[in-house]
Amino acid sequence: MSIRLSSPPSVPNDVLRSAVDWALITRRSTRAFLSTPVARADVEAILDVARYCASGVNMQPWHVHVVMGEARKRLSRTIISIYDDPAQMSGLEEPYDYYPAQWSSPYLDRRRKVGWDLYGLLGIQKGDKDRMHAQHGANYRFFGAPVGLMFTIDRGMGRGSLIDYGMFLQSIMVAARARGLDTCPQAAFTPFHRVISEQLKIPDQQMLVCGMSLGYADPSRIENSLATDRESVGAFTSFHE
Repeated sequence: MSIRLSSPPSVPNDVLRSAVDWALITRRSTRAFLSTPVARADVEAILDVARYCASGVNMQPWHVHVVMGEARKRLSRTIISIYDDPAQMSGLEEPYDYYPAQWSSPYLDRRRKVGWDLYGLLGIQKGDKDRMHAQHGANYRFFGAPVGLMFTIDRGMGRGSLIDYGMFLQSIMVAARARGLDTCPQAAFTPFHRVISEQLKIPDQQMLVCGMSLGYADPSRIENSLATDRESVGAFTSFHE
């Protein structure tokens, strides 16, 4: 990298703070991308920055599989062929528990709201299973993004390494924003971990954590106007002085 870790920032502190805050606040789950290509060099630059995130005793438990071009299209076709077949879908299993087995408030309320807010923007009515199925299926086309990322972790790692992984994923998304790119982290890929591993020749000892779409957001698509509500600092913070 051209930046020395010991070097001070080359911009005034207020400018640096504004830039970092902007990248964090404007990170959204983009659900419609332009077909504009993303150079491999840009993907490598993003990963080069993200690798500096924290991890317990510097384990760096991540491994990234980047799918572009025909490899991305082939993976999408394979997953969608399964997604559209109820018989095949019934045989899928998750590699780990991402969501709770029993939903409770306020988490269930937030989940429902973001879902119905998205469907409302798209004009999808409650009970319209065909359109819901199609919208969810857009995940497996990477929402039209030219780059897909699949993240795996060694199965022998502990739960703490998933915390490390979260910091790595956030670092990728923030670094992408700094380059004018957008992302969508996607747990939707996890039920298809076996076919993804087969397609990408991922070793058995590696477990799929999630996927991610990367590209340039399509500003003309209404789904990209979705803004999720966030709790205030006072709602989730307790100060002990």
